[in-house]
Amino acid sequence: MTDLLPQPGILFTLATYIVMVAILVVVHEGGHYLAGRYFGVKIDAFAFGFGRELFGYDDSRGTRWKFNLIPLGGYVKFTGDMNAASQPDPQLAALPASERAELFLFKPLWQRAIIVAAGPLINFAFAILILAGVYMALGHPSTPPVVSAVVADGPAAAAGIRPGDRITAIDGSSVDRFEDIANAAMTSAGAPMTVAFERAGVEKTVTVTPKIVETVDRFGGVVRHGRLGIARSGAQVVENVGPINALRYGVADTWGITVSIARTIRQIVMGERSLDELGGPIKTGQVTGQQASLGVLSFIVFMAFFSINLGFINLIPIPMLDGGHLLLYAVEAVRRQPIGAKVQEWAFMSGFAAIMSLMVVLTWNDLGAVGVWARVASWLS
Repeated sequence: MTDLLPQPGILFTLATYIVMVAILVVVHEGGHYLAGRYFGVKIDAFAFGFGRELFGYDDSRGTRWKFNLIPLGGYVKFTGDMNAASQPDPQLAALPASERAELFLFKPLWQRAIIVAAGPLINFAFAILILAGVYMALGHPSTPPVVSAVVADGPAAAAGIRPGDRITAIDGSSVDRFEDIANAAMTSAGAPMTVAFERAGVEKTVTVTPKIVETVDRFGGVVRHGRLGIARSGAQVVENVGPINALRYGVADTWGITVSIARTIRQIVMGERSLDELGGPIKTGQVTGQQASLGVLSFIVFMAFFSINLGFINLIPIPMLDGGHLLLYAVEAVRRQPIGAKVQEWAFMSGFAAIMSLMVVLTWNDLGAVGVWARVASWLS
């Protein structure tokens, strides 16, 4: 049994979490900023963090670059926005046409959509570049999708899979390496999977129901995931790649992670997984510290994973998120006229309430996961 690694200290965990969030906020908000500048939108502020301004400066274009008290987040404020969520000021319509031309609210619909989408999209691009850089520096590892051993009483054995079988597809998605099989099994909620494989040149298809097991990670955390009961060949191949193939692998892995995130959220919404498995800010900070304690490379790769998460979550069609803005723009495109100010206000308020409610639930779960509620119960007993 592998010895458990010590948990990183609170200050180290907090520092690495702040560094990661700061970098990703600059990347995300930088996407909005660059797209806005490209289309000639006037920008009041680019803020690092929230709350009271600590220091800052004004550039030649009139944008205030400021650093605020709370370093967890940030925003770009376009001229005419009432708040950091880019809720427009309804009084802007009274401005002269020359002034409205520079305002985000009066830009063509397609330009507004690009500016809003630029934030999440640059998160995906950032992750692709990180992964591509890692692959160029260290090579791209992969293991052939060949089964070397089968657990006697496992799901794969019950379905008829044998050593030597080469897995070719799972649920219709092609499999190129054993890592694809492991990822599909681990993100499974125990639902049956259609597995295609090749045996002695003959294609076969079986249905396998992964077994949900609990394992302990290197830091003592309990993780629930699916398992098929097969082992890889162990013959890992590290391919030296140039920029083109590195980018191709970066795109493929980013897409695979995105699909896994979408599958997990769908499983939670459908009740196939517990909401307890969805980490909040405390859990994210804890994992960030753990990965950073393993070295700079682990921290950078985890930052790529979290960047994909940030991009995906921001595309969810909830008002206040970028996806919510895009949803309202889609409605505007169908109606061929802007949505009323009252409806937008209601949408933003409901979106804010939904996000805050989710954060409260996730934080509550996080506090339970790190043992806070158990300690409180022991004090009261």
